[in-house]
Amino acid sequence: MKIGLLGRILIAIALGVVLGNIFTLQWVRLFATFNSIFGQFLGFIIPLIIVGLVTPAIADIGKGAGKLLLITVGIAYADTVIAAILSYTTGAAFFPSLIGNGAQTLTVVDKPADILPYFTVNIPAPIDVMSALVLSFIMGLGIAYGEHKVLRGATNEMKTIIVGVIERVIIPLLPLYIFGIFLSMTFSGDVMRIMSVFAKIIVVIFALHIFVLIYQYLIAGAIVKKNPFRLLANMFPAYLTALGTSSSAATIPVSLKQTVKNGVSEDIAGFVIPLCATVHLSGSAMKITACAFTIALLEGLPTHFPLFLHFMMVLAIFMVAAPGVPGGAIMAALAPLGSILGFGENEQALMIALYIAMDSFGTACNVTGDGAIALVVDKLYRKKLDATPEAA
Repeated sequence: MKIGLLGRILIAIALGVVLGNIFTLQWVRLFATFNSIFGQFLGFIIPLIIVGLVTPAIADIGKGAGKLLLITVGIAYADTVIAAILSYTTGAAFFPSLIGNGAQTLTVVDKPADILPYFTVNIPAPIDVMSALVLSFIMGLGIAYGEHKVLRGATNEMKTIIVGVIERVIIPLLPLYIFGIFLSMTFSGDVMRIMSVFAKIIVVIFALHIFVLIYQYLIAGAIVKKNPFRLLANMFPAYLTALGTSSSAATIPVSLKQTVKNGVSEDIAGFVIPLCATVHLSGSAMKITACAFTIALLEGLPTHFPLFLHFMMVLAIFMVAAPGVPGGAIMAALAPLGSILGFGENEQALMIALYIAMDSFGTACNVTGDGAIALVVDKLYRKKLDATPEAA
């Protein structure tokens, strides 16, 4: 029986919790050794993921369509950042009380001093993440507007290699990596307190993602002068499809059909929905921000708004490369998590586990919100792309 990624992650967490109470220190150190090596590999591959995925994504986005492209990308980016800010403000208001007064003394994911790997391997990154992002923008825009066919082919081939590494190396090994993290956490006695904290946080995140969809369609409904709840209800098949597949790309046909049903012209829907599947990730940004804020609180890391605003704005850019790659959003997010928020490999591993556990809800929020953006763009550009007068 084939078990999906979420199933494997849940099994890894359960085994880590159970065996952490059984294994001796020697066995725990064995898995700590694997985690040390795999963590080094992640640090090495993250800048290459940014260059390999963001460069061709920008090259494809940055051509054709003119103002229609710019307005769609602008709305998608703004909505992604707004969702993340909403997540941060909600976290700042409620998470400290949900976590409890003991948060300041709780070490969440650091292995205690006596759980050390048997040996370590140093794998330095070839380029830091911000340099990788700047390089991706320069190369992507240069390819888009310079029609450099050789470079376009090279970046697409690099993307194929990076996607292959993610699908055939990183994703298969993630359950073992997360098993090692939860094994160490259980051995050190912290796991039950951590899971009880995040059980509360997940409930808040679920409520937030419903709220995000409602405000998106309230705004879109006001602009197009239609009942927002009827518009949202029409997108429910797309929501369910994304919930079942955890894939923005797989949901595109259903999203297109339901968006047209909401009155969006086929031309606009055919342009906006596939594009937003790449650039609009409000649900994913909301989840990542909420989990990152919680871990920062538990670890005693800085949580002030300017720092997180920097993180959220960069995150919305990095995740352009995320859709279509299994676990792509959280893999892209590892770079700003480390470089901006100061998350180490164990904090990042916990972020991966938490994100994947809620992956389908974030994807459903992303693709359902795409329909709201299509409504707004259609209102702005219907007269240019439709021969018939716009209906009042």
